[in-house]
Amino acid sequence: MPPDKPLNLIAACAENRVMGRQGKPPWHIPEDFAWLQEKTAGTVVVLGRLTFAAWPRARLDGRRPVVITRDRSLAGGGVLVADSVPSALAIAQRLPGEIMVCGGQRVFAETLLLAHRLYLTLVHAEIPGDAYFPEWRHLAWREVSRRESHDSRHRYTFFVLERS
Repeated sequence: MPPDKPLNLIAACAENRVMGRQGKPPWHIPEDFAWLQEKTAGTVVVLGRLTFAAWPRARLDGRRPVVITRDRSLAGGGVLVADSVPSALAIAQRLPGEIMVCGGQRVFAETLLLAHRLYLTLVHAEIPGDAYFPEWRHLAWREVSRRESHDSRHRYTFFVLERS
């Protein structure tokens, strides 16, 4: 049996780790959305039901979604379902392509310590919200790349971090 494929996480959060408010991102940053689309195209995307519902393009561009839900009615049309994060990861390991964990909060919390790589858009602001990315700064990461950017409302940095 081949070794497990590396697990990648892709997320955006504010300095205070907020990544959502009332089921949606608390900002509108087209450049970040384009980064998500580009990095996840052609991959296996592992995500929770709410994240899947909020991302209509999750099935496009060759993505193979594995949705964590008990709602079996979501299965079909290229969408696979699993009832837990471990089950979703087991399914993802059997599919061809890179694995990208795309959220939400609980899914990130259960997979951060397993991640080989983290694609993180850090929004340089303190933003109110109700969904948080888990604390990652205390873990041993090596910065592979960084790109600073901004729009009319926010400064942000695109990081690629790998487990040291």
